[in-house]
Amino acid sequence: MKIFNSYSNKLEEFIPVHKGIVNMYVCGPTVYNYIHIGNARPVIFFDTVKNYFEFRDYKVKFVSNFTDVDDKIITKAIELELTEKEITDKFISAFLSDVEKVNSSIDYIKPRVTNYMDHIIEYIGILVDKGFAYVVDGDVYFRVSKVKNYGILSNRKIDDLLVGARIEINNKKENPLDFTLWKKTDVGIKFDSPFGEGRPGWHTECVAMIDDIFGEQIDIHGGGSGLMFPHHENEIAQSQVLNNHSLAKYWMHNGLLNIGDSKMSKSEGEVILVKDLDVNPNGFRLFTLSTHYRSPINYTDEALDVYIKEWEKILRTYSALYLKLDLSDMLYGNGKIDPDLLTIYKEFLDAMDNDFNTANAITALQNLNKKANQLLRSKTEDSVLLSAKKLFDDFFNVLGLKHNKKPLSKEDKDIYILWNKARAEKDFDNADKYRNILQQKGII
Repeated sequence: MKIFNSYSNKLEEFIPVHKGIVNMYVCGPTVYNYIHIGNARPVIFFDTVKNYFEFRDYKVKFVSNFTDVDDKIITKAIELELTEKEITDKFISAFLSDVEKVNSSIDYIKPRVTNYMDHIIEYIGILVDKGFAYVVDGDVYFRVSKVKNYGILSNRKIDDLLVGARIEINNKKENPLDFTLWKKTDVGIKFDSPFGEGRPGWHTECVAMIDDIFGEQIDIHGGGSGLMFPHHENEIAQSQVLNNHSLAKYWMHNGLLNIGDSKMSKSEGEVILVKDLDVNPNGFRLFTLSTHYRSPINYTDEALDVYIKEWEKILRTYSALYLKLDLSDMLYGNGKIDPDLLTIYKEFLDAMDNDFNTANAITALQNLNKKANQLLRSKTEDSVLLSAKKLFDDFFNVLGLKHNKKPLSKEDKDIYILWNKARAEKDFDNADKYRNILQQKGII
């Protein structure tokens, strides 16, 4: 398996820190509003990454946080005359509902910043004690000068960064690039610390939680490409000076999901909220995964509609396959290997092993759909059809595609048999009656 590592800017063989285990952290939302479909892209992609590792028999420890301390949360709380916790509880619940709406799992570790405040304060204190950070009037800043290769992740040069940093001079800082670890504040929620009352800076929250939850360098740190600088760059800086490693062996970043050619922006109202997305989640998921994760996606209704129809085609084939096997009592057991199915299986694995190329994996799924239709038309033996169904199930599980197919009850099977008998005997009245029953039940 190979992964494009944003840290080294090259494709690398994946070798986990611990054999058979994947420790993985993905930056989660700041919970002050509903998420839009651009926010859903990393949710879908990294859920798929987790699914594939598990499919390949890795034990995955997947963590994604909630930032529940932030100026935007405080602003929203003041605006709505609610407490910060009331705001964050509401939007954490909404986020998890949206995660499930796009067929992603919510069965993972979900730390809130407020629950890790003691460790965050301790982490900052160690940075101060070791001279990697300094306190000024209740604020704490990180000394970027202590990091030899600052800018390595985002491929930025110190001199270029300094030009931008000097636009907004902060006289408290030793260096314009130094970033805030602790912010003195008298507005909104605040916490006691050795530095004074305040709240943590965004860039130290995730790195401190990773330190507490994992206690070592993790395998994969993921997030959107917009987080590379300054957020992930500053996480790496803290980890390098304190732990002598880059926090994660592999850094993965997904591209943006844009509306047409425009970047989605909550502040400008250019968004489609996931909660308002009234389409089949499998179609939306196929659409999102049909572009390689590192490339941008341009959303249009027409582009989404293509994949909604694609899912409908796949589901029709799968339903026919499922029904035939169910009527033959062959839904389970061992299938017979078909050379073409083996080739398609290998195509899928090759795609996912090559930097999680979900676009090519979907092509393999489409090839499986064509092959399954051929097998159904040619009245292939059920044991081969069972192998095709198992491939569908594997592909669906990895890509997060869900269906509601369940084995028929004995009563439903009897009705189906009576329908076929009535058709064969040209008993059209009874055939119509049984067909209507089967259609109402969603069997045909």
